[in-house]
Amino acid sequence: MIQRFIELGQGYSDIYELFEIAKHNTHRLQHFIMLRTVIDNQPKASFVVVLHPTTEGKFQPLYVCREGITLSETKANKRVELFEQFANSLDKNIIVLDVKPSTMFSETELYYQHLIGILRMNRYISPLQ
Repeated sequence: MIQRFIELGQGYSDIYELFEIAKHNTHRLQHFIMLRTVIDNQPKASFVVVLHPTTEGKFQPLYVCREGITLSETKANKRVELFEQFANSLDKNIIVLDVKPSTMFSETELYYQHLIGILRMNRYISPLQ
């Protein structure tokens, strides 16, 4: 099985594309994930939509808006609220994980491999078969 992150952008307007992908693939929708991290002392979030693998080819996409959403402990964030409302509208819970920032990795691809390992270990996505 091939599991791959597909980056849509930082999440400012890309979040709406993420919603469209989920809305048009409800039959394949597996998880909504929010990855929290800290970059330069700023709490950030990535939003991920995980689809079930394709029948043919065994490809599992993980669509992501990476680390573009600034989090605040004192006030609500409109994008986080939209993500929560959208997940609720599709009867899905959001899995929240605290992870290292992508800036700790020399390449974005290594960061994504790290995340895939975390998601497999926690059984949110299937192990390699």
